[in-house]
Amino acid sequence: MARLTYSAILSLDGYIEDIDGKFDWAAPDEEVHGFINYLERSAGTHLYGRRMYEIMIGWETDPNLAAKSPLLRDFAAIWQAADKIVYSKTLETVSTRKTRIERTFDPEAIRQLKDALQQDILIGGSGLAAHAFRSGLVDEYHLFLVPVIVGGGKSSFPENVRVELTLLEEHRFGSGVVFLRYQARHKRTA
Repeated sequence: MARLTYSAILSLDGYIEDIDGKFDWAAPDEEVHGFINYLERSAGTHLYGRRMYEIMIGWETDPNLAAKSPLLRDFAAIWQAADKIVYSKTLETVSTRKTRIERTFDPEAIRQLKDALQQDILIGGSGLAAHAFRSGLVDEYHLFLVPVIVGGGKSSFPENVRVELTLLEEHRFGSGVVFLRYQARHKRTA
């Protein structure tokens, strides 16, 4: 059975984007990116909302990204190897292989997917992840806390959802970024 993992890079005050929609402050350095590559290898499927998918497609469609370093080439290969499901009511077509569009987020379909798969599932983007949080589907949380306070923007977690967590792992990086890995204790409390 696959685990569903929410993975996010966020500011200390809990935002994945600042008030202007920027997230350049969240760009991982080589040490952090190497750790991200290690974590991403366990995932065989990625779930995205339209906006997150449009940010990520460059890992397949822009060869210049992978050409920057062996580390980024490795990440591009990992990302391209995974199946991708994009949840969007407006996206007409996808521009990457191993990708399909779903019009609505169906919690029961995700439960069945978790039961059917051996490799883990990553969910990215706070909007889409909010559906999974509310449905009690997220098994683990992989959070990269960046040492910056942005003062507002897009929150990494939805309002009015409570999930009790157990800390499984922590890792500190030279840049001051801290990785926290949590397991959900209570599947759903809203």
